[in-house]
Amino acid sequence: MLELARGLSDGALSAIAALEQCTVAADGGRLKLEWSTLRRRSGRDIDDFLWWDAERLTGFLGLYAYGGPTLEIAGMVDPRVRRRGIATALLDAAVPICRGRGYQSALLVTPRGSVGGRELALSRGAVLEHSEHALVLAGPPADGPTDPRIALRTATPADVPDLSRLLTTAFGPVPSDLLDRLETDSERTLAIELEGAIVGTMRVTRRQDTGGVYGFAVDPAQRRRGIGGDALRQACRRLRDEGVERIGLEVAVENDHALGLYNSLGFTRVTTEDYYELAMS
Repeated sequence: MLELARGLSDGALSAIAALEQCTVAADGGRLKLEWSTLRRRSGRDIDDFLWWDAERLTGFLGLYAYGGPTLEIAGMVDPRVRRRGIATALLDAAVPICRGRGYQSALLVTPRGSVGGRELALSRGAVLEHSEHALVLAGPPADGPTDPRIALRTATPADVPDLSRLLTTAFGPVPSDLLDRLETDSERTLAIELEGAIVGTMRVTRRQDTGGVYGFAVDPAQRRRGIGGDALRQACRRLRDEGVERIGLEVAVENDHALGLYNSLGFTRVTTEDYYELAMS
């Protein structure tokens, strides 16, 4: 049975977590479910699609909008019931919702090892738009040079103009809820300072013993000075001090410089994710 969910109850979140665990155990790698986003669904809009077999969740698909013209779609199907049309039904339900909100296209996030996910994307006429490596740090970051002039602090509303400038330069349009995401129970936005001036930013998340780094950007004029490595090392150490054991981040497959930096700190690749652009028309 298909459920179009406006917000997710504790029970639904637990069922999604159990399905994620089952799927990763069978397929390996990881799934890009953005747990911090799932936990703060507003409840106003239909953002999640759940397929229930009696009381057992066997399929899930979520919409992730970040303020730009394109949103992301990610999901999973229980390995025990694949090839029964569940993924197709979930996507069929999601497309009219996306179209009704004015989106011209969406990115289907597909683990490269998922044959079914790739076949579904291609069957809909989706085209590969870009790919990213998902990396994980499973221990302390490797030691490296430190600069006492570089500091990390939780960003404040007064920092939003600087953060918006940095994020726009690095990634394009900034999330519409940037101000609301500065600090919550499970995530916080950090300002990277060099002698008191903001030269970078990153968002760190925590879900039990797992952390994540997103939106990591350094002012282009300040790059290749060791600022990024120093700041990321500091952030990883802080997360580990808070009880985090695994820290994940993503990097475009063609960004050799950033990949080299992350590898030097001890991050290793766990999967590669392909982003297929699906037209909503």
